[in-house]
Parts: sequence; C-alpha cells; structure tokens
Amino acid sequence: MTDYTTVSIPTDLADRVDETIEGTSFSSTSDLVRFLLRSIVIQHQRRGELTESEFAEIAEQLQDLGYLD
Repeated sequence: MTDYTTVSIPTDLADRVDETIEGTSFSSTSDLVRFLLRSIVIQHQRRGELTESEFAEIAEQLQDLGYLD
C-alpha cells in the first residue's frame, strides 16, 4: 500500500488547474501534480542533478501554463 502526504496550493491556483485539466487525461489536480513532480524527479535522476538553468526553465514553463505566479 502506498502512503500519501498532503500538499497545499492556493485555492485560486487549484481552480485554474481544474479549468486547465478539463478535457485531458488528468482526472484531478493531484493527478497533474504527481505527473509534474515525477517528471522533475525523473529528469533529476537521469542527469544526476538539475542545473539552476534547468530548474529555471521548468519554473518558467509552469509559470507560462499558469501554475506559478
């Protein structure tokens, strides 16, 4: 059995995520967050470490998608 923890995000961001995932394969905000975090972790594991520029690029992409302010 997998253990879980809770991550808090602002309600306005959660609302924007809900709008964004409509019509996608993501069934919830949690699904999207898990996908994004796994992607970042996998990228980190493959390269050994994210560089500052790689992290900035990921943050910029998330900001462009409206997930970061």
